[in-house]
Amino acid sequence: MAATTMLFILNDPPYGSERSYNALRLAGALAGREGVRVRLFLMGDAAACAKAGQKVPQGYYNTEFMLHAVTAHGGEVSVCGTCMNARGIQDSELARGARRGTLEELADWTLQADKLLVF
Repeated sequence: MAATTMLFILNDPPYGSERSYNALRLAGALAGREGVRVRLFLMGDAAACAKAGQKVPQGYYNTEFMLHAVTAHGGEVSVCGTCMNARGIQDSELARGARRGTLEELADWTLQADKLLVF
């Protein structure tokens, strides 16, 4: 049986809103399931979700760690390059497993996805 491909498109910042947090929670839960392929495309303020070295108060969630839960199970994380540039985020500042992406890649992923969730 072919894997179900789930594409998540995140737009909101990592903190201050719970939209990206909830998307990452769901993506992490799905990434660990057999027969599910998870792809995350971070754009707009969600590009900061993939910033390495986040320091948050004790007991508070950390989106960098949440991304690792997805990539540890073979999920893919791509960050909009235009959005990175607008926010001054360099490739070297991305969390392990995340990489610079393009709108063309997002277009391809959208056409390949069985299910699309936008947060």
